[in-house]
Amino acid sequence: MIHYECLYKLTVYLPKLKVKHRLRISFGVLGTLAAHVIEIYLFATSYYFMHHAHHWGELSGNFNGSFMDTVYFSFTTYTTLGFGDIEPLGKLRYLVGIEALVGLILITWSASFLYLEMQRYWKVQ
Repeated sequence: MIHYECLYKLTVYLPKLKVKHRLRISFGVLGTLAAHVIEIYLFATSYYFMHHAHHWGELSGNFNGSFMDTVYFSFTTYTTLGFGDIEPLGKLRYLVGIEALVGLILITWSASFLYLEMQRYWKVQ
């Protein structure tokens, strides 16, 4: 829902901006990045609480239990870069798989959105 609402708002408000088309595209990129960051932080918050609730599993490896480590782990998982230095154990692994799938879908959706926005403002002559 976060991603949908963000892209919808960008679709509505970008054409209303009284700036050059280059800036509109830049605002579109920044808006989609903001949506991704919010989503990554939501997953990171879940990992943080799941790690500290002992029956959900844990994150091990180069991980000290801090919230910023869960944010880093969430970024690497969401972007499907992998988690070589931090490893999920237990039931937590299922959320990690879901995040990787969600990240792949939402990044692709963002790319499609930005492509359509560029087509709207970049007329080939």
